[in-house]
Amino acid sequence: MYIHMLGYPTHFGQMETLKLIAASGFPEKRIGYLGLMILLDERQEVLMLVTNSLKNDLNTRNQYIVGLALCALGNICSNEMARDLAPEVEKLLASTNSYVRKKAALCATRVLRKVPEAIETFADKAAGLLTDRHHGVLLSGTTLMLEICEIEPNTIEQYRRHVPMLCKILRSLLMSGFAPEHDVGGITDPFLQVKVLRLLRVLGKGHADASDQMSDILAQVATNTEGARNAGNAILYECVQTIMGVESVGGLRTLAINILGRFLANRDNNIRYVALNTLAKVVGVDTQAVQRHRTTVVECVKDADVSIRRRALELVYALVNEGNIKTLTKELLDYLKVSDLEFKPDLTSKICMLVQRFAPDKQWHLDSLLQVMQQAGAYVKEEVCRALIVLISNAPELHGYTARCMYRALKDSADQAELTLSLVTSTCWFLGEYGELLLGTADAPLQDGEQPLSVSSQELVSLLESVLSKVTIGPVGREYALTALMKLSTRLPDHSQYIQGIVEQYRGSSILEVQARSCEYSHMFKLDGMRAALLEHIPPLDESTYTRNLGNSQVIDGAAAAQVVANGDIADAPASAGNLADLLSLDAPDDSVGASASASSAVTALQDLLSGDLSSDVAAAGGKQAIEDLLGGMGQMPASKPTNLADLLGGSAPSTSDSTGVFADLLSQPTPSSTPQYEPITAFEKDGIRAVFKLSKPAGQESVTDIEASYSNSSSEAITDFSLQAAVPKFMQLRLEPASSSTLAANSSDAVTQKLHVKNNMHGQKPLVMRLRIGFTSGGANKVEQAEVKNFPAGL
Repeated sequence: MYIHMLGYPTHFGQMETLKLIAASGFPEKRIGYLGLMILLDERQEVLMLVTNSLKNDLNTRNQYIVGLALCALGNICSNEMARDLAPEVEKLLASTNSYVRKKAALCATRVLRKVPEAIETFADKAAGLLTDRHHGVLLSGTTLMLEICEIEPNTIEQYRRHVPMLCKILRSLLMSGFAPEHDVGGITDPFLQVKVLRLLRVLGKGHADASDQMSDILAQVATNTEGARNAGNAILYECVQTIMGVESVGGLRTLAINILGRFLANRDNNIRYVALNTLAKVVGVDTQAVQRHRTTVVECVKDADVSIRRRALELVYALVNEGNIKTLTKELLDYLKVSDLEFKPDLTSKICMLVQRFAPDKQWHLDSLLQVMQQAGAYVKEEVCRALIVLISNAPELHGYTARCMYRALKDSADQAELTLSLVTSTCWFLGEYGELLLGTADAPLQDGEQPLSVSSQELVSLLESVLSKVTIGPVGREYALTALMKLSTRLPDHSQYIQGIVEQYRGSSILEVQARSCEYSHMFKLDGMRAALLEHIPPLDESTYTRNLGNSQVIDGAAAAQVVANGDIADAPASAGNLADLLSLDAPDDSVGASASASSAVTALQDLLSGDLSSDVAAAGGKQAIEDLLGGMGQMPASKPTNLADLLGGSAPSTSDSTGVFADLLSQPTPSSTPQYEPITAFEKDGIRAVFKLSKPAGQESVTDIEASYSNSSSEAITDFSLQAAVPKFMQLRLEPASSSTLAANSSDAVTQKLHVKNNMHGQKPLVMRLRIGFTSGGANKVEQAEVKNFPAGL
């Protein structure tokens, strides 16, 4: 065993271990079984030789030898051993010796994991152990019952009749006096209490009657258990889990949450983390009870432990509502000033989301986000700034207030050299749009509690000029500042020439975008008749349209392709979107089928592919990968909308009409249906590769066409990495199954097959059309070919 612990092979000692097990003395068997558990595992074939010895030892009268055999069997038994020795283990569960019963129950858990079909024989025996007075037997019995419930959930209903017995056991443990053999930190057998509570949670979940039976004892455990030591905290935590896991009453849940609140005040970080983790899970069950501990949770956000800070922040996010948004945001903003750099991104993101979701009014929304930009502007996302612009553009009463706030924020940050991109872009946008409201000549009343601000036109222009000279704002910030100055040139005509001089300074900028804007804006100064119209105020942006577009860009639903690889697994949508772009890019390199691309660019490429205004379903599949049903399910194209698809792809839409009314169909006698037969078509033939489509329709599904594609290779060289990709219009849905192989052998005929399923939602109005892209490797060179399938039979 020492040699084995050092990592050297010890197969030579395996037979010696078996000999020791077969000996008659307890000392030899003890060493033999110890060596068996250390040197062997269930995968060793030599383990089969010990089955008979185990069976003999399980039937001996020496309890310690029986215990050795049960311990070994519970550690390393294989499926065959468990099946052979299960009757002996079951018989030992009824032994008169408590030591043997305890060992047998623990061994039975391993046996049932290996042989789940033996649960029926062990279920009643396991429940019978609850009547035992020995704590070890009770502990192993509840463990066995938990294992049985996990393996076979149907036994939960059978075990619910034992809930009163479990409550009786728990009550006796709770009310018993001091017992030295079971005392741990002043708690009587906390291990058994935890197991019983866990079993009660399993039995009471989703069952009101069982939950009512255990409610009294759960309340007693929650109130009478001392939480000064870890043993008591473990029981309290398990009690909380049980209360929240069963159908308990509101008062009991409040008691459980109050226990978690006491955990939050504990100095042990592990206990606090557990409390935060549990509160995050139960906040949806009883939000009001968790709200009482809001102050403590906010304090945890400022903890030195980063794990506790993150958990507390997630819990704060779940606790925020319209009633407490101002209080919690103020606490979070105060902490944002002093938080660690690695914690600022998450905290900033959470604050922005809370403000956007629960802001009571637009002015408070603006003030809060402006504070975030000033304190952690480097971590504010661009989407937040855009949403703020949309919000303020729809609030004309706040235009003057916004301009004044932005001017103060930009001036203070510029003086302290703390300019960030989000602050610069937002302030420059608002000053460019509403900067003239700062001058006092326009109607821009002060808000309640706002201090008056006196700004001259020269000060405004000089501030933007100073921002332009800052190196830290980057190219994007400089572009926004130039645009803001350009807009002000029409609203501050006295400074038009001065602004023109500032803009022209950047005509030689090394940054292409800044140089282009400077040149274009310089040219606009020559268009006096058009400049005012070009630079007029942007109309209010539609908030609902912006929100909808933002959601479409972030959540790729029907527009994301699913990728099917050769074994039929589904790959992630983003990777599929990249493959979609490769499918639709006519000038993509032959070996770039894995390049990344966004879903929007993929859809654009598809529209370019079909050269029309249609949105299309895209699917691709092959020996290695397949993209299926890109836009299927995003709605049917209106029949009244004209389309040039038939002209584009050379197809003709058959005109069909139903001369029989719906009532005539209803009252007519059933007639035998005949499945139409179609001749196979050649969809592609080039470079020795030939693809033939065999067409059929499922019975009763006129709009569905099943295609069985067979691929042949007439060349003298094998074709590898073969894949076929396809595109159909939006009113069709396409599903591809993986090809049977990605290799076409030389001079092979119909060696590889693949199935395609097309549903035409405008069957009878629009013909079936398809475009293919076939990729393969021949002679060491990657090739990509495209083809339009225009010879589908009419009626598909």
